[in-house]
Amino acid sequence: MENKVHHVRDVTQGEDASRIRMHQLPQIFTVARNFAINLYRSNEFSNMAQAERLCKFGLDTLKAVFRMK
Repeated sequence: MENKVHHVRDVTQGEDASRIRMHQLPQIFTVARNFAINLYRSNEFSNMAQAERLCKFGLDTLKAVFRMK
């Protein structure tokens, strides 16, 4: 059964297509993906694909999402 988080990780972030299989890397990347999803939701993004595209534009956008100076 897929929930909303799994759907976002699979479809938007391409988790199932990932070729990361060694050691603890899959778990580390899962934590990073979940962290990103939670950041997007805490910044009131309703569309996770749009949030991914926006945050890929550059360091200034990431600083704004992380509330950094």
